[in-house]
Amino acid sequence: MPAAGALYRRALLGALPGVGGGRRSAGVPAVELAVGGITVDRTHLADYDRVCGFRLTDRLPATFPHVMGFPLALRLMTAPEFPIPLTGVVHVGNRITVHRPVTADETLDFTTYAENLRPHDRGRQVDVVLVGSVGGEEVWRGVSTYLGRERRPGGDGGRDRGERPPAPAGSAHWRVDPRVGTHYARVSGDHNPIHTSRLGARLFGFPRPIAHGMWSKARCLAALENRLPDAYTVEVAFKLPVPLPSTVSFSLLPGGGFALHDLRGRPHLVGLVR
Repeated sequence: MPAAGALYRRALLGALPGVGGGRRSAGVPAVELAVGGITVDRTHLADYDRVCGFRLTDRLPATFPHVMGFPLALRLMTAPEFPIPLTGVVHVGNRITVHRPVTADETLDFTTYAENLRPHDRGRQVDVVLVGSVGGEEVWRGVSTYLGRERRPGGDGGRDRGERPPAPAGSAHWRVDPRVGTHYARVSGDHNPIHTSRLGARLFGFPRPIAHGMWSKARCLAALENRLPDAYTVEVAFKLPVPLPSTVSFSLLPGGGFALHDLRGRPHLVGLVR
């Protein structure tokens, strides 16, 4: 796997005036990256389970292959031809399909590619697809949707100022520790400074660090662990960031839905298992 630290340094250097590239590509890169023979480090898996609230078992949580293959996706996203610069990108959605249970004694091959670059009210969106296979059989697929914010003449940022529906009753309240950002960065390899540094967060417009969106998704799936079938798809939309520290409300919704809100009823995440 590529070294994530070097890729983040490349992205940060590319954002400096006079150092970064010019105009970004108008399309997605016509390339697929692949790495084979990736084994599970059981110590890493146990650390991940503890940070996200999963039970300690040999079965991989649905979100763990995302962590295993994340450096490969990061390599794709830091390529000069990728249409959206990594710095300032917003993770707005994630869909994971588990075709069958995957265990810690299996060896995975990963491929990644980008598709579906499309306009958005606040810029452009693109999907980064990551596929995990065992012995040539696809066992896991993740699709992460990223938004690259761009200023539009006369635009108001596309913010929806309509009336917000009332928040569902919470079935649990979780205190999100301020160390969640650094702990999840350690087990996931996602060291974006908006999650780990007060200064880094302020540089991107946040008064304090925010939790990783994929930690929020994993924490919700950990709460649903006993309800999940062997094969399923779980999709989430990331709404407002979770500031660190904070207290959040987890809710179960009809038809396989779930949500995470703050104590004022504002949504952080809305998801669906099917």
